Amino acid sequence: MSDRIADVWGTRTPFPRDGLWPVRLDQKLEDGVQESDVERWVQSACTLCSNGCACDVAVRDGRMVGVRGRTMDVVNHGRLGPKGLFGSWQGMQGPDRLTRPLVRVDGELVETDWDTAMSRIVDRSKQLLATKGPLSHGFYTSGQLYLEEYYALGIIGKAGLGTPHMDGNTRLCTATAAAAMKESFGSDGQPGSYEDIDSCDAIVLYGHNMAETQTVLWMRVLDRLAGPDRPLVVCVDPRETEVARHADVHLPVRPGTNLALMNGLVRELFHHGWIDADYVAAHTVGADELRRTVEPWTPEAVAATCGVDADDVRAAARIIGTSERVLSTVLQGFYQASQATASSCQVNNLHLLRGMIGRPGCGILQMNGQPTAQNNRETGSDGDLPGFRNWENPDHVAELAELWGVDVDRIPHWSPPTHAMQIFRYVEQGSIEFLWVSATNPAVSMPQSGRIREILATEGLFLIVQDLYMTETALLADVVLPAAGWGEKQGAFTNVNRTVHLADKAVEPPGEARSDLDIFLDYARRMDFRRNDGAPLLDWTGPEDGFRAWQECTRGRLCDYTGITYDRLRGGSGIPWPCNDEHPDGTVRLYGDGVFRTGMSDAETYGHDLLTGATVGPVRYSAMRVDGRAILKAASYQPPHEEPSDEYPLRYTTGRTVYQFHTRTRTGRAKQLNRAAPKAWVEISIADAQHLGVHEGDIVRVVSPRGEIVVPARVSDIRQGTVFAPFHYGYWEDDRTGPDARPTAANELTSTEWDPVSKQPLFKVAAVRVEKVADGDGPAPAPTTAASRPAASVGARVPATVGGPDAEADESLRPTSPPRAAGQEVH
Repeated sequence: MSDRIADVWGTRTPFPRDGLWPVRLDQKLEDGVQESDVERWVQSACTLCSNGCACDVAVRDGRMVGVRGRTMDVVNHGRLGPKGLFGSWQGMQGPDRLTRPLVRVDGELVETDWDTAMSRIVDRSKQLLATKGPLSHGFYTSGQLYLEEYYALGIIGKAGLGTPHMDGNTRLCTATAAAAMKESFGSDGQPGSYEDIDSCDAIVLYGHNMAETQTVLWMRVLDRLAGPDRPLVVCVDPRETEVARHADVHLPVRPGTNLALMNGLVRELFHHGWIDADYVAAHTVGADELRRTVEPWTPEAVAATCGVDADDVRAAARIIGTSERVLSTVLQGFYQASQATASSCQVNNLHLLRGMIGRPGCGILQMNGQPTAQNNRETGSDGDLPGFRNWENPDHVAELAELWGVDVDRIPHWSPPTHAMQIFRYVEQGSIEFLWVSATNPAVSMPQSGRIREILATEGLFLIVQDLYMTETALLADVVLPAAGWGEKQGAFTNVNRTVHLADKAVEPPGEARSDLDIFLDYARRMDFRRNDGAPLLDWTGPEDGFRAWQECTRGRLCDYTGITYDRLRGGSGIPWPCNDEHPDGTVRLYGDGVFRTGMSDAETYGHDLLTGATVGPVRYSAMRVDGRAILKAASYQPPHEEPSDEYPLRYTTGRTVYQFHTRTRTGRAKQLNRAAPKAWVEISIADAQHLGVHEGDIVRVVSPRGEIVVPARVSDIRQGTVFAPFHYGYWEDDRTGPDARPTAANELTSTEWDPVSKQPLFKVAAVRVEKVADGDGPAPAPTTAASRPAASVGARVPATVGGPDAEADESLRPTSPPRAAGQEVH
């Protein structure tokens, strides 16, 4: 295998349109371990992006010692990206893993036993329920748990406690994916498939740096581009990403102007007649209002607002409007920007106007950012009702009440579920006094992180954190629970295109760490949650019991799992839902028959006003007579809430790098990945650098109305007037919860604003200024392999990013331990 740090996407295996993507086996073993040394390979799937690549875990002497791709799987055909190859197993084996529970005593976190830790949690929970009621409780989880764990938590919150205050960090990355599909199609659930890459004539990537966020999916695209009949590529991104470098048309829009561009593209389809009129008449509603709304957005108007060339707008529209088969993918560049849901709905509209949905090569992938985000949304851990049920539909609530054996009124459905930003606001105001955070690190990942740290440290808040390591958030907790993670527990999870995989347990977790499912079930038992008939609310003994319960919850729903079992998932490929008697082998694409989940009895939502977020409601929705047709949702463009000014003249946007994931809890502990991107940086354009007197590697201060970061500058090919920072870099290496005098977390600068429909924060839109602080002593610690590569004029002076041996010392990491009083243990 080539150096997969330097060669991120590996060797090309070209194939033609409608051909089969060739197999390529990617494998990485610990230095000194030969394949013959591996005692067993255990089936799993990678959890370091949303692609869901199937893999096998190598085990020797009770340790994970490597990983390989599964060649028979439909998702990856044997391939793995750098994070999967290096971070998946090594990231679980840091010397600073949490191995025992911790509780706070006299201001310090000290080790204790599980009974003491859980008793503290249960005592506080019962006391608050008795005095304040269920609205005193909030849960904030992840896109990293397994399906069975999410479903257990969803039942605990909704049927055990009766709180609507539940959400996940999926709110930060892909809540808009779900919202856009609900608004257009009536339900969450990807219409398209990764297989559409194999058959399309054009690929349009909207705010989706696929080359870094889903590396294996980009390998599939690269292999089509290297084939005999390459698809055309359109890229919408303010940065000169690897995707942009391969694009036939690159539209580097100003951050925050996506809807103006999308309205212009829709207008071009109307004006040139690139519409399937019969399909639109038979299978959609709302075409006339959409046409009126987009009419002002000529290519010239788009160019003036978005900062792109009018002819490039025309060229992109022609590709979308005339290609025989178009695949569209959407991610954070749209989801974390102004008017996120409205912009993403226009992608759906382009396909509906052309009748391009449910056929090979004609897919929509409203992408996820995390490996199990889909399960968070399906199971109700994000606050929605499980099984894509509608909280405004009394029949749906009654179905759950019967399934769980509780009264209808126990399940909160009197108002919309509480989204993450509002949960933290309620903590700030004092109404939520019990907050349970699992497998996520909001002290670094939430917007305006200085404010979030203050909220988490609020007097009177009882904060529980369960995680693998001592994160910045865990350092603020009252109770820290050591969790088992990937490779150390069993469960199923579902990727972007609805493909379900099984991860079997490969090794024992370290010390006394427990799976998230075991922790949740223990809490439910200690709280004595019961059904109306007196039986335990959760009588599961393990994950397979949870999976069977989930099957029943999905029976007859769009996300029907009743035909999927653990045994069926073993040995072969993952299976895309719905899978049932009607679709025994799963379903590759949705809506091929033109019938959508928009009927009154099917819809997961009755829709929203895209400008205000106001709900349509069942009465108005019924009057629309949608009746199984898709909805062409329209919205007028509004400028971002925060625009550049004299004091803050530059636009600020955040994102990811190919070598790190989220706040580096796992990837930061994999030597190869951390050497490639060890510390924070900021990217500025050549013109802006010249104006500011900044050279490659100089230390700069980036200031917004909310905070600042002080980091080295990478002079890159980003569009002039735009500043980019990766959001991964917090403070855990130094046992710090916050920046002190060395602020590096990108979210020190972002704002507490969110999309009115999806409630997703606007990480991509802020105004900043940049000031030089000091000369640098070398290049910025940014990689040279992808979007963060230096501009050509400075690139020759920057060493190339390459890999290295596993055993090489990594000076940027050191083992840490939780703070405790010497020799003290609590019982």
